[in-house]
Amino acid sequence: APGYGDSPPVEMVVTAQGRRTFLDHVLQELGMRRPVLVSPSMSGRFALPFLLAHGDRLAGFVPIAPVGTKDYTAEQYRGVQTPTLILYGDRDTRLAPQALQNLQHLPEHRVAVLPGAGHACYLDKPEDFHRALLGFLHQLK
Repeated sequence: APGYGDSPPVEMVVTAQGRRTFLDHVLQELGMRRPVLVSPSMSGRFALPFLLAHGDRLAGFVPIAPVGTKDYTAEQYRGVQTPTLILYGDRDTRLAPQALQNLQHLPEHRVAVLPGAGHACYLDKPEDFHRALLGFLHQLK
């Protein structure tokens, strides 16, 4: 993502609105219509503003202990009708509980906890991660 890792900083992504717009442009350029947005960790800064503004344009949302969940209110989350799978490893004792506390206000959510997995649960337990993800995807309309 722009502004993270070794990528050069980009002024557009300084604000939540800019990050939402950036993600919107990416999805448009890729020609994606009603994708499922998978959002691990730092990508929450992009995914959450998009979800809150354009959740109706997503077929589903899969937050994996994303950052930034405390930046929004329970009321804002309650307004989102996007089917959501809140996914995290039970050994992620810092970020995952905070994310769960905030994201559980999404009305169309379910939770999958991967035993023995840390913050990057998809790396720690890839088979369990893919099983949970595919199960969620199969239940979408």
